[in-house]
Amino acid sequence: MPVRVPSSLPAVETLRNENIFVIDEQRASSQDIRPLRIAILNLMPLKILTETDLLRLLSNTPLQIELDFIDADSHVCKNTPREHIEAFYKKFDDIKHNNYDGFIITGAPVEKVDFEEVDYWPELSEIFDWAKSHVTSTLYICWAALAGMYYHYGVPKHVLPSKISGVFQHRVYDKQNPIFRGFDDVFYAPHSRHSTVLKEDVLKVPELSIISESDEAGIYMVMARNGREFYIMGHSEYSPMTLDFEYHRDLEKGLNPHIPSHYYPDDDPSRHPIVRWRAHANLLFTNWLNYFVYQETPYDIRNIK
Repeated sequence: MPVRVPSSLPAVETLRNENIFVIDEQRASSQDIRPLRIAILNLMPLKILTETDLLRLLSNTPLQIELDFIDADSHVCKNTPREHIEAFYKKFDDIKHNNYDGFIITGAPVEKVDFEEVDYWPELSEIFDWAKSHVTSTLYICWAALAGMYYHYGVPKHVLPSKISGVFQHRVYDKQNPIFRGFDDVFYAPHSRHSTVLKEDVLKVPELSIISESDEAGIYMVMARNGREFYIMGHSEYSPMTLDFEYHRDLEKGLNPHIPSHYYPDDDPSRHPIVRWRAHANLLFTNWLNYFVYQETPYDIRNIK
């Protein structure tokens, strides 16, 4: 899918070097089609890395996408240059009167903090409510999945004794669900988080369906509202070296992190990681865009309710 982005966005050069198709605004404007409008609320501190990871996966089907990056107005990001945010991001107030075909909410490094203590929780709550009536389908990723299930359905978060980090095997429970079209019976996905939800808590909520799980990492994907909401506990969007970056970052901070599970050959961090999740990551995002966004959204985006 040619993703329509500003040509000066740092991710563009990286993606072109990887032979991933992106399209600049001038060329996109000459194509007489209705692009899918996707918004990304990027809560990660290193926003450029997250932008690049997500754009890789959004570029893999034949429709044009128009992206809006959103930043939380009530939080000051200290790890991404202010100039980058001012150039490429919009505030929620700027877009809250818009409708979007799809919406992605990323994780955030606040898993050990109670939701109500997060400085942008009131704004995020407003965004969660807005998405229910202004977006065809929303992906909640990692911390956003925890926050979304808590806000919408009262599912509590539990802080883990130690961080889950690694690449884990998962089972598909609903093989007829289009989100898993083309998936194998088992697939791999990275996890990197300090908190989780318990299966017994999710099962108490009839509106929620657990559709994929890992014996080691727990719940991977929960679906609600017939696919208008997906809660994804892992990080299928991670690049091959993201867990490596996080591991060495935590080492330098003196946090004594565990070596990411099933990631380095023989658990040796000096060796290049084994990459075994990228094919299913591409399938996941392609299926979401095709079956739950493109085929469900109205042609007139103003009719999303």
